[in-house]
Amino acid sequence: MDRRYLSMVALNYGGGPVGVETIAAALSEPRDAIEEIIEPFLIQRGFIQRTPRGRLLTSHAFRHLGLAEPTRDPTQFGLFGQSEDE
Repeated sequence: MDRRYLSMVALNYGGGPVGVETIAAALSEPRDAIEEIIEPFLIQRGFIQRTPRGRLLTSHAFRHLGLAEPTRDPTQFGLFGQSEDE
């Protein structure tokens, strides 16, 4: 199920951001199952990040899946370990 989640976000949504309701609908799983069962492990492993705009796959997730990471505008996403003060 974890791989289905990661692959779906990577291939269908370019790595995000994508909302949890959209993910739940695409996987045919209840939102609670996504948030309480699947995502905690993926967050702990460093594969996804929860943001105000939705879920984002990290570069670690793309490497794990063997996919090329899409280019993202760095001014739009200051979420990968960088604070805005840096």
